[in-house]
Amino acid sequence: MDESLTPRPIDPGVDIGHVHLKVADIERSLAFYCGVLGFELQQRYGSGGAFVSAGGYHHHIGLNTWESKGGSPPPQGSTGLYHVAIRYPSRAALADALRRLAAAGVSLDGASDHGVSEALYLRDPDENGLELYWDRPKADWPVSADGQLRMVTKPLSLDLLKS
Repeated sequence: MDESLTPRPIDPGVDIGHVHLKVADIERSLAFYCGVLGFELQQRYGSGGAFVSAGGYHHHIGLNTWESKGGSPPPQGSTGLYHVAIRYPSRAALADALRRLAAAGVSLDGASDHGVSEALYLRDPDENGLELYWDRPKADWPVSADGQLRMVTKPLSLDLLKS
């Protein structure tokens, strides 16, 4: 890693608390995030916003139509969010997410083994990119002889994930 890029590193306790997405239809988004993925609705914010989470947290994902009601996804070739990564606590929990997606008829854009994690890639109803993944234990992460992290992108067998 180029140490000049981080002359004074951020506090290691910092993490990403939530993501807030602009959506076209709040009910459609809630049907996906709560009905398919299983997040719990924590609060409605008027008729155009909602907060959902796992485990009773105040919100992991905010959804709103304040600037986007009835809108369309950003066109290809534009800047914006590439994807939101949702980390599952175990491989079994990720396999459950795969079963939920299949039962709802949601197709995947891809599935990858990154050495450090296994991931499913898909789009929500507003074409926002999602990565659903679980991290392998840090001791199992691939590293080079000099100790540098060596992530990879290999195909992930969905049949093996389900087993």
